Amino acid sequence: MDYPRPQLRRTGWLSLDGPWDAMLDDDAVFVDPVTVPFDRTINVPYPPEARASGVHDTGFRRRVWYRRKVGLDDTLHPAHDERLMLHFGAVNHRARVWVNGHFAIQHKGGHSPFSIDVTRYLGEDEALEIVVQAEDDPHDMNKVRGKMDWQLEPHSIWYPRTTGIWRTVWLEKMAKAHVAALRWTADVARWQIRLDADVSHVPLNGTLNVTLRMGDRTLVSDRCFLTGPRLQRIFQLPDPGIDDARAHWMWSPESPQLIEAEVSLHGPDGMMLDGVSSYTALRTVGVDGDRFILNSRPYYLRMVLDQGYWPDSLMVASSEQLRQDVLLIKRLGFNGARKHQKSEDPRWLYWCDVLGLCVWAEMPSAYGFSSETVHGVMEEWKELVERDISHPCVVAWVPTNESWGVPELMYDRRQIDFVRAMYHMTRALDGSRPVVGNDGWEMPCGDFVNIHDYHADPEVLVERYATREQVAYTLEHVRPARRRLVIDGFTGANMPLFLSEFGGIACMGGKDAKGWGYSVARDGDELLARYRALMAAIHRCRPLSGFCYTQLTDTFLEKNGLLTEGRVPKAPIEALAEATRGPEAMMYDWYVDPLGHSEQWRGKRGTNFPAEWMRIGASGDVRGHHAERPGSPGPEDTPGHSSTASGTPPRETMK
Repeated sequence: MDYPRPQLRRTGWLSLDGPWDAMLDDDAVFVDPVTVPFDRTINVPYPPEARASGVHDTGFRRRVWYRRKVGLDDTLHPAHDERLMLHFGAVNHRARVWVNGHFAIQHKGGHSPFSIDVTRYLGEDEALEIVVQAEDDPHDMNKVRGKMDWQLEPHSIWYPRTTGIWRTVWLEKMAKAHVAALRWTADVARWQIRLDADVSHVPLNGTLNVTLRMGDRTLVSDRCFLTGPRLQRIFQLPDPGIDDARAHWMWSPESPQLIEAEVSLHGPDGMMLDGVSSYTALRTVGVDGDRFILNSRPYYLRMVLDQGYWPDSLMVASSEQLRQDVLLIKRLGFNGARKHQKSEDPRWLYWCDVLGLCVWAEMPSAYGFSSETVHGVMEEWKELVERDISHPCVVAWVPTNESWGVPELMYDRRQIDFVRAMYHMTRALDGSRPVVGNDGWEMPCGDFVNIHDYHADPEVLVERYATREQVAYTLEHVRPARRRLVIDGFTGANMPLFLSEFGGIACMGGKDAKGWGYSVARDGDELLARYRALMAAIHRCRPLSGFCYTQLTDTFLEKNGLLTEGRVPKAPIEALAEATRGPEAMMYDWYVDPLGHSEQWRGKRGTNFPAEWMRIGASGDVRGHHAERPGSPGPEDTPGHSSTASGTPPRETMK
């Protein structure tokens, strides 16, 4: 899946990834793009701090300038009733864009996407010149930063900065009247799929045609009359009733069934003006007392903390690298991931949808608190929730983590109100998923109780979380990291409890090893022994609704990954997976599959992984060869682990 927006896909698009003219404006001297002395190239979408960019300059800078000239042939140049859109996946932190010498847009928010209709700027020379000014003050502590260090070199838990353009830039031609946005919501209890569709320049007496398919079976074929720019439609699916039959329809990590969608816009004469491909799933999440609920049943989440960094390319990865990470997470026995302090590439969410992995989607934090923090974090978070809201893999939102951006949360009423506002705003944007108040500690609100506890002794964790009485005592009296766990009248009583960060066992050998962990194992054998003991203790803690182990990979100075930064397991992956799954795993036949898919899922017809297209070997590698479609690996699939290389940028050809 190379297409940058997996849930709203068109066939004609042009990736602008590759070499751009560039200039590192460290002191923010230049204002007018005409005066900028472009003196180098940067390989977009890799930031200049990354080796993959061809620059690998990790110094402080306020601005980076980019320039790209694109020739427009007949496949891209719009006719009078067409539009040419320029899309940016993400630009840190404030982007100003000029098109053919005209100022076109300013966008603030380094993790969220934005688009420009560039049709008005096109001349008769069949060319497009794009200039981008990316401004990103490295010392600004009130902007959304995630894990980006404010010091010159990475230290402690902080990582190199990611400046400038760091997600795919692409062009897309479409009709003036077109489908602008799709939002899918499922209701398992009613066996319904809801569609909210935004249409730009609605044609008079126009219609929107919607087709939903599951494998070869057509579930819905509907023609909807448009009365305005937004269509709201509920599709009732045929409910098979009994659980064993329903299981073939619903999405879960064990059976990641997707429903393909084709949406087309038609004029009054029936002519199709625009057509997009998408997908959704029958999947509902929620809370029932002290349990997390997936598809109306309690579901135990075994998650891993995933930072989403690569040594050569920092926060940027190819689709194949993203896919391999999801495969490795599942092979390690996890059924979920908490993407930490990063809004991940939508293609990663696509692979989580396809392969079956629950995701807690998290807002990258600011560090300081101010009115600027409030405005910036809330606006960017709204854009990110809107971007990812239709992915069935996303089962919870995490707008605030460990009081980052609200350092005096215990004592400042404004900061408490801000955390509460983020929680309630998220619930207002999406009432279909649980929302975390403040992950880790100092929780003034939330649908879960989430504790970060890195105590290295497994028996201490058992003492704190093995019974509801011990949990009640822990919430009142124990302070991991010297922080109160619940504040401002929030008790967390009778709510789902997650140990949402723990472990962090580093594996470092030799006196000269650099880095750290919350505890240290000398080699892979000791790491496995300690991981087994820790996981055995966690599985004894019956009040838990799930856990999140720290962490998937080594990341710069943090050497506490189950995998190296090159994605090599530090201990036998099958043994790690057995410990992750726990003693109850053998009760379920799907654990024969190294990816955690049920036997029923792997063998049935009409699913996302038909047997004639795919086989899952003992190694967990997934191999396919058919054309891209929702729920199917793309033609770029290759077996084996991803390398640490950044990958080859897409060629400048129409997709």
